[in-house]
Amino acid sequence: MAEPLKLYRLVPIAADDDPNWLNAKSHGEVLVAARTSGDARIVASERELDFMDIDAAPAEDKTTNMASVFRNEKLYTVIEVDNGKEYHHRGVVDGTISVDTIISTQV
Repeated sequence: MAEPLKLYRLVPIAADDDPNWLNAKSHGEVLVAARTSGDARIVASERELDFMDIDAAPAEDKTTNMASVFRNEKLYTVIEVDNGKEYHHRGVVDGTISVDTIISTQV
């Protein structure tokens, strides 16, 4: 049986006009089953589109995972939730993480 996980809410905390949102998009609140609050940020960020997933610069061996809004403590906070349920599968439980975070332009 898989290890028991905790449930975390990732909540945007920055104002809409905060400069940290520059070239970023809020996904709203997201519920994630994860090992720790830091792991919750990683789980959510893995659902975002990465440059390496599409044919867009800088795709050659460069990842944009570290640039996720979920990893930025000025944009999102993480709150542990105790809803009485057990989770054994690491991943997004509720919320929508769109994949239109990267704008591809034709050259």
